[in-house]
Amino acid sequence: MLKECIILAGGLGTRLQSTVPDLPKCMAPVAGRPFLFYVINYLRSQGIEKFIFSLGYLHEQVEAYLQKEFATLAYRCSVEDEPLGTGGAILLACSQTTEKDVLFVNGDTLFRGHLQEAFQFHTRQMAECTLLLKPMQEFDRYGVVETGEDQLVRSFKEKQYYQSGNINAGVYILNIPRFLEEEFPSRFSFEKDYLEKYFSQRRIYGQVQDSYFIDIGIPEDFRRASQELAKPDLDLKTINKGWSLFLDRDGVINEDKPGSYIFSATEFVFMEGAPGLFHKLTDIFGHILVVTNQRGVGKGLMSVADLEEIHAKMLAGIEGAGGKVDAIYYAPSLDNKDTLRKPNPGMAYKAKRDFPGIDLHRSIMVGNKMSDMGFGRNAGMYTVYIASTNPEAPFPHPDVDLRYPSLFEFANSL
Repeated sequence: MLKECIILAGGLGTRLQSTVPDLPKCMAPVAGRPFLFYVINYLRSQGIEKFIFSLGYLHEQVEAYLQKEFATLAYRCSVEDEPLGTGGAILLACSQTTEKDVLFVNGDTLFRGHLQEAFQFHTRQMAECTLLLKPMQEFDRYGVVETGEDQLVRSFKEKQYYQSGNINAGVYILNIPRFLEEEFPSRFSFEKDYLEKYFSQRRIYGQVQDSYFIDIGIPEDFRRASQELAKPDLDLKTINKGWSLFLDRDGVINEDKPGSYIFSATEFVFMEGAPGLFHKLTDIFGHILVVTNQRGVGKGLMSVADLEEIHAKMLAGIEGAGGKVDAIYYAPSLDNKDTLRKPNPGMAYKAKRDFPGIDLHRSIMVGNKMSDMGFGRNAGMYTVYIASTNPEAPFPHPDVDLRYPSLFEFANSL
């Protein structure tokens, strides 16, 4: 499985200076978020767990953003003291990689390709490097990459007008040991001095994937990204069976135990009227999932068997009232950087793998903690804050779409 990624996030963004001055290009604000937010969360949705950010221009801004908004992300930074070119930046970041095959992407480009599918191809072909290619029509901003029937790269064509062709999407899978066999200067272009120089001698492949692609390198495409990546406001009256509902447990479904944990089934008490709400929710949503952090298990204060008894009681009450829950996911880890622990979105992606019909962009996360809201946002969902146990949480808030006093009021607004 492809797990590690280098994000080239040191670009100056010269062509964007008139639109976005004094910011690294990856930090350009798109629909209320730095563009880097969308890149990181898409990569997480594809199974990437470890990140290396290759930084340069105004790197302090990127580092501060990561520390504030992605504190639980497993990442390291590789900082250039002077511009090293794309190749030099990758070479410097390679010293921090831990995997044999590593993904790397441009921080100013979002390509929603199927990364694990590309990795399987890369592995089957024993490739040194695999480029993801995007088919385009009538363009002159990019060059064209030509491949043979075996999908080996045959040529790189210069920028000019093309009626159609496959462009380099700025997404690569690189075999690090083979890449490092070559002697490179500290400063070089990955595209010119590696790909174009060695494609006829090395196992360099191109895989075509016709997926969403946006490059914010010029003002008009930056503005287009702001339109395309913006989410419409959440209108609960439009919810149907194509939507999924994710629910936190304590303080939403059952009474919370502030400062402690629910240790046994006897301590589990439904919020008033909660079981009956699931009959209505089941009629409205296509999938209902419960996602809960359970550090009590990780600390050894309760067993997995105890937790399963609690959940059996919860499910019996819900099903007895005519409702259902498709699955329960829990994260017992004490490590805040564990991918399953909220606000990290791992439980959402696990649910998506278990139920392929789930569309996370047509899903709602309902919870009573800001970590629940962060979980929802990181997975690309809408969010509803339940002010049952933490009513002091600020609202409006960029991570919260709607707020209700309880699950009862939320369900009755549908």
